[in-house]
Amino acid sequence: MADRYRILWEGGQGELTEKKSRFIATTEPAATEEEALAFVERMRKKYWDARHNCYAYVLGERGQLQKCSDDGEPSQTAGRPMLDVLLGQEIRDVCVVVTRYFGGVLLGTGGLVRAYSGAVMEGLKNSKIMEKCPGRQLAISTDYTGIGKIQYVLGRRKITVMDTLYTDKVLVKVMVPDDETADLMAEVTEVTNGRAQMGLGDLEYFGVTDGKIVLL
Repeated sequence: MADRYRILWEGGQGELTEKKSRFIATTEPAATEEEALAFVERMRKKYWDARHNCYAYVLGERGQLQKCSDDGEPSQTAGRPMLDVLLGQEIRDVCVVVTRYFGGVLLGTGGLVRAYSGAVMEGLKNSKIMEKCPGRQLAISTDYTGIGKIQYVLGRRKITVMDTLYTDKVLVKVMVPDDETADLMAEVTEVTNGRAQMGLGDLEYFGVTDGKIVLL
């Protein structure tokens, strides 16, 4: 399982206008090349009357699958700059299509590179990006005298709580990045003088969005 990395969680759209040409960037999550190419085809059908529908995608936990297309624009002026933005932002499992409606004025090589790069940035601004992290669910059982200390530790470490159950004891379920698990368990043991009981789950990927845990 790879270390934590950034993925596109929710797609979005943004656009800019350069010398009367419209550049519309649409992003969408894609886990496979088939999904990415299907998205490209949908955009081509949606914007069938546009001059160009250029695309780029980066797939895989290490970004091992990368592809881009200029779709008729001069070589290296559209797809490659779009791909460079995705790589520079270190986003994986992402596909972006930039649709160009030609405004009648030639932009030149530099102008095209800036326009396509800028459009991708506008699209990403309106998308939701999540850090995908390997971690483990940790269940912590404690008495009521220990819960305040545990909550303080969790808050200081910015660990998101999944659930809290109050009975004769308090059961707190959290998702912990794998590389922080040992330190967190040691600290919980220390602040509760060994009274807290803990159960550790299997390794899995998770992310946090809007303050909530998402299992991936």
